[in-house]
Amino acid sequence: MDDDYFSCITKAFEILGNPVKRRAFDSVDPEFDDDIPDILKNKEKDFFKIFGPVIKKNARWSNKTPVPLLGDDNSSRADVDTFYNFWFDYDSWREYSYLDEEDKEKASDKWERKEMEKINKAQRLDKKKEEGRRMKKLVDNAFNSDPRIAKFRKADIEEKAAKKKARADAIQAKKDEEERVKREAEEKERLEKEEKERIEKERKAAEKLEKEAMKKMKGSERKKLRNLSKENNMFSLDEDERLANLLDIEMMCDTYTVQQLIDLNNQLANSQDLRETFLTELAAMHKRNNTEMRKPTTKKESAVPKVKASSIEWSPDELQLLIKAVKTFPAGTNQRWEVVTEFINQHTKTPEIVRKTKETLSMAKEMQSGNFSMSSLKDEVNKMAYENTMKAQKRDTTVKEEATDRTDTPAQMAGINPEPWAPEEQKVLEQALKTYPSSTPERWDRIAETLPGRSKKDCMKRYKELAELVKAKKAAALAAANKKS
Repeated sequence: MDDDYFSCITKAFEILGNPVKRRAFDSVDPEFDDDIPDILKNKEKDFFKIFGPVIKKNARWSNKTPVPLLGDDNSSRADVDTFYNFWFDYDSWREYSYLDEEDKEKASDKWERKEMEKINKAQRLDKKKEEGRRMKKLVDNAFNSDPRIAKFRKADIEEKAAKKKARADAIQAKKDEEERVKREAEEKERLEKEEKERIEKERKAAEKLEKEAMKKMKGSERKKLRNLSKENNMFSLDEDERLANLLDIEMMCDTYTVQQLIDLNNQLANSQDLRETFLTELAAMHKRNNTEMRKPTTKKESAVPKVKASSIEWSPDELQLLIKAVKTFPAGTNQRWEVVTEFINQHTKTPEIVRKTKETLSMAKEMQSGNFSMSSLKDEVNKMAYENTMKAQKRDTTVKEEATDRTDTPAQMAGINPEPWAPEEQKVLEQALKTYPSSTPERWDRIAETLPGRSKKDCMKRYKELAELVKAKKAAALAAANKKS
């Protein structure tokens, strides 16, 4: 009995005195509970009471020291992170050689001992892996049940949302600032534009007032000159000179500036010899006009041609043609004033004088103004028109008297002019066709009035010829198109 007791003591000393055997003995504790708590549903209430003792109990197997414990609900995030980082990488010294099923000391030879050792190592490795899975499950269940982790996750989500909101607010603030700057720039630009428009409007209004004042002043000076001329019989000695001076005075009214008119009126008002003063001014005007006409044209001037009013006064015959053309080609006629000018140049008794469109328009405006109706020039034109009418009636009477004494061709007897149509006549005809559409009463009579050298039948015949020509061209074009296809 004493020997058995001594043998046990000796055996215990051998095991506990050997560090390797002591660790194998300590790894096998029949009183140690290897159970792992499950994941908790009510985390805040039971977590620290359930997992705290289990963590502390399993800390004994750790190779690394000191071992961080679970802590409590007030633990900082750093302490919690340190705890789980340690336990997720938990390194246990626990081993299971003490539970070897095969005792290699009982082997009969080294080959048997070697085979027993191999079996024991495989069993120890399985137990070590099972221990690792147990510890991993313990840490996973603790992590998933830890209320602090849920709190930290919520804080992370809130922090992330706060950062996202801060970024969105910063972007919106930047956008608002850009829009504010843009609005300020647009408002500034609008105010500057309005200011420029206001200044420009005031400038134009001032220019308009000045222009109207100058126009009014010029009209007043023109009226003064015309009245003074009329009171002094146009500064003339006979009727021919009177008509010539009348036209020259109208040219002065048309071409002189306000200051020139004022100076001329002052000279006439203060002159002892009005005729001499007028003739001096007239000579100066003709000299200036002749100088302008002889002035050489530079390259810069030729690049932008300028239409200048002719210095040659309008004759009563031209004025009569102008009145007739204005009535013949009413407002709305295509290129009306070009057609009127062409009509005057074609039928004038002085073909060496070629009028320009600007001259025609200027004279027409002058004739339509009250100043022309006050002058004796209108009476002169009406007088010329009356004389021309009387001459035409006498000529018609002579023609009727001589009709029995001469032999006409069949075309002339039918009222047809056999002469070919001139380009100018063709142009006037085309314009008359546009001016007087088919709905115009007595259309061909109106068209024939615009062509003194052509009768109604001439115009109708020429129109038919042109229509046939256009029709033939269209048929030829259609045939050519069909041939190509």
